[in-house]
Amino acid sequence: MKDGGKRTGRVGEALRAELAREIRALNDPRVLGVIVSRVEIDPDLARAKIYVRHDLGVAEPSARREILRGLAAASGRLRRDVARRLTLRSMPELHFHYDEALDEQRRIEEILHEIKSEEAQRKPGGSSGAPQS
Repeated sequence: MKDGGKRTGRVGEALRAELAREIRALNDPRVLGVIVSRVEIDPDLARAKIYVRHDLGVAEPSARREILRGLAAASGRLRRDVARRLTLRSMPELHFHYDEALDEQRRIEEILHEIKSEEAQRKPGGSSGAPQS
């Protein structure tokens, strides 16, 4: 069973690389600049969750929807073209999702920066509320 995990990892990485190449070749403006960030494949290799993001970083919700619509419209072609290049007994179904991990990371960094700024503003005034000895 342990080899199954290695196999899904290998298939996932091969699928990620081929999908990235095929997506770049699409002539759909909705998917320009799309990056395949990661792929998660079911153990039976029947379904694959493809996580994508825009290369410019954070995308507005409407832009995310357009990206996913473009990929959904091309999913049959992508699946067929990738299947030709990979030697798999059966090609997994492709399910595209916008990868929000980068957006979440940036939001956390913004919050930490705000906290640091607030602490820096409190320090020079010396009004921390703690009694001084």
